[in-house]
Amino acid sequence: MTYSKRYSTTEYMQVVLDHKDYESSVSPKGQITLPHEVRERLGIKPKDKITIRVEGEQMQVLSKRLSFLDSYQAIPALAKPLSIDEMRKIMPSEAVKAFSVSHESAGGQSMTT
Repeated sequence: MTYSKRYSTTEYMQVVLDHKDYESSVSPKGQITLPHEVRERLGIKPKDKITIRVEGEQMQVLSKRLSFLDSYQAIPALAKPLSIDEMRKIMPSEAVKAFSVSHESAGGQSMTT
């Protein structure tokens, strides 16, 4: 038994309005370029992983959200592990540096001058 979803007029219009075809070419190495609008819409940034799903003669490009395990060790460990006491000692100076950088990028003056 086959069922087809019945859309209300509003749902159908949303589906139609959200659909847009994009054209790209395949390089000699088999690479394709995702148009800027597609990358922006799917939240795809350089070095992100994507999933390519093939169904019959169609291909879908899906943004792949990283799981916790995928991101494991994405940030390298410190060269020298620090104790909790050592971390507590450097936290205030690191917080001042972070504030100073964010304040400067927002157009304020440096707090270190």
